[in-house]
Amino acid sequence: MNKLKSFKWLSVLIVAALFVIAGCGNNNNAGNNTAASGGNAAGEAADSAAIAKIKERGKLLVGVKYDTRLFGLKDPASGKVEGFDIDISKAIAKHILGDENAIELKEVTSKTRIPMLNNGEIDMVVATMTITEERKKEVDFSDVYFQAGQSLLVKKGSPITGLESVTKDTKILGSKGATSIKNIKEKVPGVTVLEFDNYQDAFAALKAGQGDALTTDDAILYGMASQDDGYEVVGKPFTDEPYGIAVQKGNTDVVKAINDTLAELKANGEYDAIYTKWIGKAPAK
Repeated sequence: MNKLKSFKWLSVLIVAALFVIAGCGNNNNAGNNTAASGGNAAGEAADSAAIAKIKERGKLLVGVKYDTRLFGLKDPASGKVEGFDIDISKAIAKHILGDENAIELKEVTSKTRIPMLNNGEIDMVVATMTITEERKKEVDFSDVYFQAGQSLLVKKGSPITGLESVTKDTKILGSKGATSIKNIKEKVPGVTVLEFDNYQDAFAALKAGQGDALTTDDAILYGMASQDDGYEVVGKPFTDEPYGIAVQKGNTDVVKAINDTLAELKANGEYDAIYTKWIGKAPAK
């Protein structure tokens, strides 16, 4: 009888132990599932963190150029910055915050725009920035919001009539950090290039006779030519320069907000209106 009782108690203990082991296994699985869910939630939180920060701040910080007529130019008298890039920036602010005036513009140059973006000084760069594979390693880009091409600005009557006129003895002016510097050196090996902090300084140098031609995207050059009818854009564009809006890598929610804004502007006709307002003609279809 004692042996039978002992056997029964042993059986009970074994069954209980099995339940405990099974329970631990389920708890471990539950922990793994929780961790997985937590991981997904963390990913989603990271994706939305940049937009949340902008909304909490109540304004969009945008890096724009102050020296590029038609795209971003500051009036020294009023202090107001105007241009194509500014109007696009305001539309993005309206999309994210519901108010196009909920925006703070900060000056960038071709050289400073990526460092300022990655330092967190600005939320995005809207500054005639060409999308390139090299830059994609440092930042994320929106869809193309303006299509440009590199060309040359010269004094009227110049013997330079296009890229084919440029030789290694030609003195070319440009802006530091711009892709146009790299492009012209590749197109004309050995050409002399003088680099300036911004395009206005480069244009002033051209007018002072420090160089034979200024090179950058045609859209920017047309803005310079509109300032002084003694200068003209010559030749056909010799590169493809798709402009994109840059954000910090990984800020996919900001890229989506920008792309959604661009799609809305193109669908409702506002993009064409902004383009015509600054460029003087409707965009090519």
